[in-house]
Amino acid sequence: MKISIITINYNNLEGLKRTYESVVSQTCQDFEWIIIDGGSTDGSKEFIEEHQDKFDYWCSEPDKGVYNAMNKGIVKSNGEYLNFLNSGDCFCDENIIEEFILSDFSEDIILGDIILDGDIKRVRRHPDDKNMDFDYLYYDVICHQASFIKRYLFSRYGMYDESYKIVADWKFFVEMFLIHNCSYRHWNRVVVCYYTDGLSSDKKNLQLCIDERTMVMKKYTRFIHSIKKRDKRIQELDLPVITIIRQRIKNKLKIFL
Repeated sequence: MKISIITINYNNLEGLKRTYESVVSQTCQDFEWIIIDGGSTDGSKEFIEEHQDKFDYWCSEPDKGVYNAMNKGIVKSNGEYLNFLNSGDCFCDENIIEEFILSDFSEDIILGDIILDGDIKRVRRHPDDKNMDFDYLYYDVICHQASFIKRYLFSRYGMYDESYKIVADWKFFVEMFLIHNCSYRHWNRVVVCYYTDGLSSDKKNLQLCIDERTMVMKKYTRFIHSIKKRDKRIQELDLPVITIIRQRIKNKLKIFL
């Protein structure tokens, strides 16, 4: 099995329906689909039960948060690559899975591009293969909905860190690229429509997102110090490097709000 799609949901019936239509309309159905529902009470469970023939595994039970749910999906998956298509998000057209399989990728992590809120004028592109570096990872955002991640990375290096509420997926990418030197390919293809109504895109969570990113950065001080050596603008401002990084992250995250 080349691909496992993992969809997590909690009381988002309309979003789940949108994701469902996107996945079942794929021209290639050679994938595994796992649904992790957090014990919804809005009719989501009933919808899942009604369409359970489309799912390879599903459950509806309380969980400990977004990343706990994603980790549950990882445990149940069997695909070579994992795609986390959250409830509410959808593939941009019906050919994504077929084209991915035909591309015969071999890298550890494949990143496609995204459209924000279905607006074709708001396309967010991930960097080319040679430009996935420290600066991009710390100042920008990787959309996990547009990523295809080899499953073995989670078994070898660990799953999403559930001590974080918002940035565990970003922390995972930072560690995979900077610490473990995983291989990467930019797929120059718009893969998903990302809707900015999720947890990490909620304006109320902006400060928490910045704080959690800062906590991660402090674990990797050698990378932070390397910025100051390379960035003359930081040297000239005479401010703590962590303060400037926090502001730049805030500016980048506003794109998704």
